Amino acid sequence: MGSSYTWQRSTKAKKTKKIIKMDNNSVWCVIPVYNNATTVKNIVEQSFKYIKNILVVDDGSTDANLTELLDDTEAIVIRHDKNKGKGAALLTAINYLKEKNVLSMITIDGDGQHRPEDLPNFLDAIENNPNSLYVGVRDLNQSSVPGSSRFGRKFSNMWFKIETGKDCKDTQSGFRAYPIKLISKLKLYGSFYDFEIEVIARAAWAQIPINEISINVVYDPPETRISHFNKFKDNFLISLMHTRLIGRCLVPLPHKKLVANNKSHGYSLVLNPIGFFKMLLNENTTPMALAFSAAMGTIIAVLPILGFHMIAIIYVTARLHLNKIMALGIQILYSPPFVPFVCIEVGHYFRNGNWLSEFTLAAFKTNWQEYIFDWFIGSLVMAPIYAIIAFVAVYFIALKIQKKISKHDYA
Repeated sequence: MGSSYTWQRSTKAKKTKKIIKMDNNSVWCVIPVYNNATTVKNIVEQSFKYIKNILVVDDGSTDANLTELLDDTEAIVIRHDKNKGKGAALLTAINYLKEKNVLSMITIDGDGQHRPEDLPNFLDAIENNPNSLYVGVRDLNQSSVPGSSRFGRKFSNMWFKIETGKDCKDTQSGFRAYPIKLISKLKLYGSFYDFEIEVIARAAWAQIPINEISINVVYDPPETRISHFNKFKDNFLISLMHTRLIGRCLVPLPHKKLVANNKSHGYSLVLNPIGFFKMLLNENTTPMALAFSAAMGTIIAVLPILGFHMIAIIYVTARLHLNKIMALGIQILYSPPFVPFVCIEVGHYFRNGNWLSEFTLAAFKTNWQEYIFDWFIGSLVMAPIYAIIAFVAVYFIALKIQKKISKHDYA
């Protein structure tokens, strides 16, 4: 997590009101900045009303010299010589504050989206439990918030649930509080926006408590909003990070725990079978989670692993915290002979450029090695197609049922 940087303390410091109840250097506010010269100074000045120490990480900005811009404040400015990404900026802050034995850092975006007025809520929370990671949950019900942001948050929250088995209402929020000593022990690889989903997932694996704090959010009109999120590049990096995290979940090795957690999560099949089966029926029952469970069960069921489908489904759904009942139930739709026959036909076509004119059980017994290979190739082609169909069908059916239940509850 090392990073090279230079830092300079502003020379013209003005006195500010001391708000922090803890030791002066216990909590710092960190503002990662890249070409936000029009908003960052106001954020710094407003933040100083609530917190004594502010660290601005200039991630290679080209629109202004932030050291000069913030010269009349008490902020410390660290500068990257070139733009390295938001994650790299936060890692630089973590390394710097770790050397100063800082307890926690509160991160706030430099584009004006977050309100410094919410800082006291984080300070109070840290004072009560300094070893927790706090996430600011944004109110996205405002008319100015684009629908893509709402969907993106739901989708990200679903992946977090799959990777960790834990719930978080806003895994994309950048307004957070990190316990420095614990977070600095995590192995983190993301350098851009993928950092924020990685750090919260690995923190959950390490049993670092993740708590939520409601915050306000400001969404300027699209024509005036300055955003450095690249829809193609950053979504691609985030997808790669989720793939990496999912891959780690599937490895049957325990995660290193940084915080002791003796709480029991779930029921014993032997000691409480009724509670156990109720837990299975109610785990991850949101429309998105059920749809993903159906898709995963479909992919495994289509693969030519006769006799091992159920074992594979139970293992994968357990590791990915999916709904086991849905995944196991949907595999029935892909039982022989229809789906295997389709896969063999498709695989044969991809290998030979023509369709099988005749396919019988006797022919399969005679040339089973060749047909198994056709089946394997065909399953790789058809499994994603069947999975997409299952995902869409289950999602909309579950959504409709959920809306009916909600309407009935409020009637």
